[in-house]
Amino acid sequence: MKELREFERYLAHLGEGLGHADRQAGLRGYCTGLMAPLKRKSVEPMAAHLAPAATRSRHQSLHHFVADSAWSDEQMLLRVAQWVVPAMDFSDGGWWIVDDTGFPKQGRHSVGVARQYCGMLGKQDNCQVAVSVTLACQAGSLPVAWRLYLPQEWAVDRERREKAGVPQDLAFATKPAIALAQIERLMAQGAPRHCVLADAGYGMETAFRERLSELGLPYVVGVTGQVTVWPPGHAPLPPEPYSGRGNVPTRQRLGNARHQRPLSVKELAFELDPSQWQTLEWREGTNFALRSRFARVRVHAAHRDHQRSQQRVQEWLLIEWPEGHKEPMKYWLSTLAEDLPLERMVLEAKMRWRIERDYQDLKQELGLGHYEGRGWRGFHHHASLSIAAYGFLMARQLRHPEGAGKKNSARSKESALPTHYKPRGSPAHAAPRPIVHHDFAAAYRRSLAQDAAPMSVLPARKRKATLMTQ
Repeated sequence: MKELREFERYLAHLGEGLGHADRQAGLRGYCTGLMAPLKRKSVEPMAAHLAPAATRSRHQSLHHFVADSAWSDEQMLLRVAQWVVPAMDFSDGGWWIVDDTGFPKQGRHSVGVARQYCGMLGKQDNCQVAVSVTLACQAGSLPVAWRLYLPQEWAVDRERREKAGVPQDLAFATKPAIALAQIERLMAQGAPRHCVLADAGYGMETAFRERLSELGLPYVVGVTGQVTVWPPGHAPLPPEPYSGRGNVPTRQRLGNARHQRPLSVKELAFELDPSQWQTLEWREGTNFALRSRFARVRVHAAHRDHQRSQQRVQEWLLIEWPEGHKEPMKYWLSTLAEDLPLERMVLEAKMRWRIERDYQDLKQELGLGHYEGRGWRGFHHHASLSIAAYGFLMARQLRHPEGAGKKNSARSKESALPTHYKPRGSPAHAAPRPIVHHDFAAAYRRSLAQDAAPMSVLPARKRKATLMTQ
C-alpha cells in the first residue's frame, strides 16, 4: 500500500532526530496509536490496541518512550516541518499564527495546572495551557513550536517543579513572552518573515507588537475596545519648552482639549462616517459565505505616550461591526502595507481560523489532550507526537488532495468549532470535519502485527534539523 510506504519513510525521517535507533519502535507505535479509532489515546488504550496479547510490555515501552526518553521536542517538530512545508503553497501568502490552548484537569499535580482561562471551556477553570506558533498557507497549516505555560505559582514552587521534572533553568514567562521566544528561534533558523496573526491575549501587549516590528514581521493582532489610539486630527502636545534649568524636557504631554487626548478604539468606531463601512465576504464557509461589515483607520497606538518623546509609527486599526449588532465585534491593529486593499486585510485577519481547526483536529482526532502523565517531558513529548501524526496527514492531504476523501474535501473551507470549544473571539458556524482516515491507521496496525521488527537496525543519524521554509 503506497500510503503505508510513505508513512514508513516519514517515520524514518523523524527517527533520524531521536538520537538512538531503539527509540524508533516507540515512535512507530505511538504515532500509529494516535491515528487509531480509539475514544481515549493515552498510553494504556493505545498499548491494548497495538498489542492485545502483550499489552503490559507494550504499555511499558510506550510509557518509557513518551515519559522518560530524552529526545528533543524541538528537533521532532522541526523534522515534521521539513516534511510538511515543501507541500505548502505560499504563493498567495503565508502566516505565523500565535495562540494558546487549554486542557481541563482535575487536581493540582499535573505540571503547570492552575485555575486560569481555558479556551476549551470558555471560562476560568483548572487547566493546563500551552502556547504555540503555527505556520499557515491558504490550504493548510502546521504547529511548529509548542511550550507549556508555567504559571507564577508553579515557577516559584521548587518542590512541585522537581516532582514534575520542570527544567531547572526555566523561569516564569508570560504567554506573549513565550510566543516571542518561539518566533525568535524560528527566525534564527532561517524562517521567512510572514505576517503574524494573534488574538487580543497577545495583541494587547504593546511589547509584543513592538518586538514583532523590531524583527521585521508585519502583524494583524486582535485588541479590545478599550485600547486607546491617536486617530487623524488627534495628537499629544510636544514636550514642555525648556526653561533653561535642569534637563531638557523630552516627553510628550496630554492636553485638555479633546483632540489632545487619545480615543478608545470603541469610541472611534462610533464616530466613523457610515460611508467608511464596507460589507465584505472573505471566505466561502462550509455552509454559507462568511461576510461582515468592516472599516479601517490609520492611527498611532497611544499606550504610555507620556513616557515617550514622539508618537509610535502609524498603523492600521481594522474594525468589524456586523450588520444589526449594537456595537463592534472585533478590533485589530496591523502594520500591513498602507496601500493594501481592505479586502486583503480582512482575509489576513481572518486566517486565524486555521489554528483553531488545527487544535480541533489535534484534540478530537489525534488525542492531543489525552496524556495522563504529570511530568514536563511527557506532556511535551505527547504533544510533539500528536503534531507529528497530524503533520503526516496534513502533508498527504496537501500533496494528494484528490485522494483525501470526501470526508476531508471541505477542509480548505472555514468551518467552526463545536459548541464546547470556545477560543477567544471565535463564534461557531458549523460542525467539524475530521482529518484522520481510520482505514489507513487500521491498515498500518495490521502491518505492525505482521512485522514487529524495528524500522531500522542502523544507528540513528544525529544530524540536527533546521527550519528553512518558503
